Amino acid sequence: MNFNDYIDLMNRVLTQPHDYPAYQEADYLTYTKLNVSRSARWLKKFELSESAKAALKAVSEAQTWLVITEPWCGDAAHSVPMLYLMSQVNPLITFEVELRDSKPFSIKHYLTNGAQAIPKLVIRNAQGEDSAIWGPRPAACQQLFEQLKAEGLSLDAIKTEVQNWYNADKGACIQQEIVAILSSK
Repeated sequence: MNFNDYIDLMNRVLTQPHDYPAYQEADYLTYTKLNVSRSARWLKKFELSESAKAALKAVSEAQTWLVITEPWCGDAAHSVPMLYLMSQVNPLITFEVELRDSKPFSIKHYLTNGAQAIPKLVIRNAQGEDSAIWGPRPAACQQLFEQLKAEGLSLDAIKTEVQNWYNADKGACIQQEIVAILSSK
């Protein structure tokens, strides 16, 4: 699906949760409600750096950015809108979204330490071959997550700290990492 279809899906989950079995669980519905709001905020406020714009404009061959995610994913609420906005800088970049928990279940090919961690960005060349994989979080955020988990913080406390990290970072790290990926090609 394209990005707009994904945003529409998030909104349909909120208005018709009975149509989506996973969202019968109150937590998933709550997460999705937060994520709709966070995604909308990033779509309005995310600012691309000049170096990111230059690296994105320098892409000279068609590529597809496939993002594997789910509406309930907290990290996706931050990263997916940023990745989408980055992709829009260059018409040679096609942006697609695939749900982790639905066919074709591509996530099984992109595990993180054996887990189906999302969001996951798969950059494919014009021949459909994977040329880069990113995710599920910017490296600094992943390091913070692992540190807090090792310290034994509760999941709610970890989520709060990760949310604070994304707000403070404002997308700087994800831009740097995507620029590094694009520059290595």
